[in-house]
Amino acid sequence: MPKKELETVREALYWSYANLAMAHTAVDRGQEKYGKFNYMIRARLFKGLKDGTMNMRTIFDDEKVKLETGQICNYCGSTEKLSLDHIFPQKLGGRDDAENLIFACRTCNSSKGKKDLMEWMNFRGRFLPLMVIRRYLKLTFGYCVENGLIDNKISELKEMKLPFRIELLPTSYPKPAELILSIERDQNVT
Repeated sequence: MPKKELETVREALYWSYANLAMAHTAVDRGQEKYGKFNYMIRARLFKGLKDGTMNMRTIFDDEKVKLETGQICNYCGSTEKLSLDHIFPQKLGGRDDAENLIFACRTCNSSKGKKDLMEWMNFRGRFLPLMVIRRYLKLTFGYCVENGLIDNKISELKEMKLPFRIELLPTSYPKPAELILSIERDQNVT
C-alpha cells in the first residue's frame, strides 16, 4: 500500500496498475516471489503515472494479445462452446464493442453472468490471467476519463451504478508462481 491512503479514482487505478506491472514482471521472469526489482518497478510506475511522465499502455497492446491467443476461453483455456463475453456486462452499462469483448466458454460466461469481473474473480477464489486484469483496468480508466469520474473520490463511486466496482480493484497480488500472464492454447486452468 502506498504510504499515503488512496483518495481519488485516478490514484486507485494507478496503484492497481502499478501492482499489476510488478506482478507481470515477476511472472515474466519466472520468479517464485517478489523482490526489490519488482517493488522498484511498482514504485517507479506509480510515481510516473501520478506525475504524468508515464502512461498506461494503450488497449491496442491487449488487442494484439487477444488476436494472438485466438479462439480460447480467456478465463480457463477451454476451446469448447465459446461465446463472446462482455468484460463490463451490458446490463451494467458495458459497451458492445471490440475493446469490451473477449472469448469465454459458456461455463465461464454463465458463471460470471452480470457480475463485475473482479467480483467474479473473488467469487472463484483465484486470480484471472494478468492480461485480462490489465484490460479491465484500462477499460475502467477509459470509462472514468470519458465520464469525468477520474478525479472523484473513491467513496463517491461506490454509491454510483457503474459497469465496474471501484472498491474491488486488485491492489495486491498473489505470489508470482500462482499467476499466469495469459491463457495459451491447450492450457486449461479450470
